Amino acid sequence: MSIRKKRVAALIQREVASILQQNYADQLQPMVTITDARVTGDLSIAYVYASVLGDTSAKREATFRQLKALAPEVRDQLASRVRHQLRTVPQLKFFLDESLQKAKRMEDLFDRLRKEREMRERAKASNDESSDQ
Repeated sequence: MSIRKKRVAALIQREVASILQQNYADQLQPMVTITDARVTGDLSIAYVYASVLGDTSAKREATFRQLKALAPEVRDQLASRVRHQLRTVPQLKFFLDESLQKAKRMEDLFDRLRKEREMRERAKASNDESSDQ
């Protein structure tokens, strides 16, 4: 990826996150975090990755659908913020980033495995003590 594309992607990520935080925080519940942005070679399309924190997957999906519906408004606001830095403002396409949910599931699995191992070791230790007597 060229330096220009990286800079534009970082600018879009930063500005979209700021727009969502300042103007749509009350509408987008649970919280939305912009985790990454990538742009096409001609800078016409920006792929914006958003992580939605929430209790249930249905709630996260509903918030993400709402975010996708807000894309034209967010693009208009982005245009007013970056008009001196970019000739044309790319079209925004949002994608759901579920890496945080996957990481949490993995952490829960590791915790469960750790607890099961501790229980087996305790059971083995208590069996060894009772067989020694």
